Amino acid sequence: MKSPLLKSNDISIDFGLLLLRLTSGGSLLSHGWTKLQKALQGVTEFADPIGIGPEISLYLAIFAEFFCALLIIIGFAHRLALIPLIITMLVAFFVVHATDPFGTKELAFLFLSIFVTLFFTGPGKYAIDRLFK
Repeated sequence: MKSPLLKSNDISIDFGLLLLRLTSGGSLLSHGWTKLQKALQGVTEFADPIGIGPEISLYLAIFAEFFCALLIIIGFAHRLALIPLIITMLVAFFVVHATDPFGTKELAFLFLSIFVTLFFTGPGKYAIDRLFK
């Protein structure tokens, strides 16, 4: 007899997706919040990893890491919000930390893996997107 704890069902999958959205979005939100506070103080010094200028790079990072992370947490415009996050983590992993050891770029890789997974699975039942179906 299979234990109910080992059996997958809709509730456990949806709760797992909610937990994944809350933890990954919340973790990245703290990075975005720091950048947002920096920008609000008028400090726009930032890396320019793709050659578009440090100020624009900072604003794009804030958009992805703060605003898109908020959308992921609440499950609104889920897949659209994941696109900037996936791009940001691709840049962090393959450009910003390209020559760093894996231990340094591991966080970007983990976020990238989570965001790609969420892109393919969708937000689950416990998301605002669900209200519009």
